[in-house]
Amino acid sequence: MKDILVLYYSHRGSVRALAERIACGIESVSGIQARLRTVPRVSTVCEATEPGIPASGAPYVEFSDLEECVALALGSPVRFGNMAAPMKYFWDGTIAGWQNGTLSGKPACVFTSSGSHHGGNESTLLSMMLPLLHHGMLIMGLPYTEPELSSTSGGGTPYGPSHVAGVTGNPMLTEAESRLAFVQGQRIAKLAQKLS
Repeated sequence: MKDILVLYYSHRGSVRALAERIACGIESVSGIQARLRTVPRVSTVCEATEPGIPASGAPYVEFSDLEECVALALGSPVRFGNMAAPMKYFWDGTIAGWQNGTLSGKPACVFTSSGSHHGGNESTLLSMMLPLLHHGMLIMGLPYTEPELSSTSGGGTPYGPSHVAGVTGNPMLTEAESRLAFVQGQRIAKLAQKLS
């Protein structure tokens, strides 16, 4: 079995819902399995720490997860049109992997969730692509051959799956958002198979 790392940070559950749906798409492809991982929160005070194991959800990512994966799906909520600080903090610490080419040549995709339409989904997806490009990864989007991309009233972009959670932070994906996330998982799994 080959592993695809589905690495995400989720504050209210929306990005986690997308990650789990992408994982379902990945695992629909024979010979490929999803490895769900998250990153710990960061604190504005130096004394605050997170437990070594999250209370719920995926375990924290380790650098060995990057080495062992054949592809990566990366997700973060929108924070003022950018990825959330915990995800940025994680990528800022991957210099050794960048220097030795750990991720070079591996396929990657990105996904996000915002509180509103036009809340920064596309710029957040683009911001997550930047460290992946620096690591030499091959970025995959979502083509308009997926009919939901043209008809969704929720999230969905050619840059990657997205969700519009609304001001209440509703983590329930619409049918179109769910389908696009599943398809993205299938697409990255099939590409990873072809490349490896």
